[in-house]
Amino acid sequence: MTGTERDQLLARKGRMLSLVIAGTLIIWMLLQVISPMIGLPGRFALLFDFAAMAALVWALVNVYQLWRARREEEG
Repeated sequence: MTGTERDQLLARKGRMLSLVIAGTLIIWMLLQVISPMIGLPGRFALLFDFAAMAALVWALVNVYQLWRARREEEG
């Protein structure tokens, strides 16, 4: 794999991570507003919270992997 291909792969992974983080937070906020309006029980709000936390932990792990990959590329 050439340096350019690796850079493109890392950039694609970074864009995907930013979309996951932004999408998770937007969906989570919308669900926090919409769920009381439609009368969902509180346990569903907790389910949404856990799903958002799982997505953000996944993103954090991948951000760390991306950071490590970029550091290895520099050094």
